[in-house]
Amino acid sequence: MKKNKNQANLFMAFFRVGIFGFGGGPASITLVHKEVVKHYKWMNEEEFSDVLALGNAMPGPIATKMAGYIGYRVGGLTGLFNAIAATIVPTVAAMILLLATLNAYRDVAWVNGMSQAVIPVVAVMLGVLTWDFIKKSSSALGWLITLFLVGASLLFLEWLNVHPAILIAVILAYALLFGHKGKKGKAGRKHRGDPQ
Repeated sequence: MKKNKNQANLFMAFFRVGIFGFGGGPASITLVHKEVVKHYKWMNEEEFSDVLALGNAMPGPIATKMAGYIGYRVGGLTGLFNAIAATIVPTVAAMILLLATLNAYRDVAWVNGMSQAVIPVVAVMLGVLTWDFIKKSSSALGWLITLFLVGASLLFLEWLNVHPAILIAVILAYALLFGHKGKKGKAGRKHRGDPQ
């Protein structure tokens, strides 16, 4: 019974992402976050951030990759296919219907206005998610390092045109090679009762 409920919840969560994910992958991320972390609590913030980082470093659409992984994690192979189908099918159906409608009425002012009106809403959704990630990062790394990483990321991504996957791979490699040393040091100080 619980398995069936999980499958139904998986389908509804990713169906909503597929239907309301205007603006492509980046806009879908906020919806996936809301469903997976806030609503159903299948993951915590840290797990979601890890999945998002790895998903961005791999080829293919982010919403589909996240749906596949989260679906598998929650419901096994059935959950994987269920979540992917819920993400893709509504979008494909909506694309066929909307493109046929837009082609028929592309010169009408309200059609142009409708597509333009969605953009500010997507921008706000992305801004809220970004601020949540910055706050989470600052609590783990401190504000100085977080702001440095935000500034460095902006520099590399926007002005130097470094691909996001390269930047994420470098940060993950650094964390794997050097991140554990800092944790051991802190744990050792706490264990010995030394001041922080």
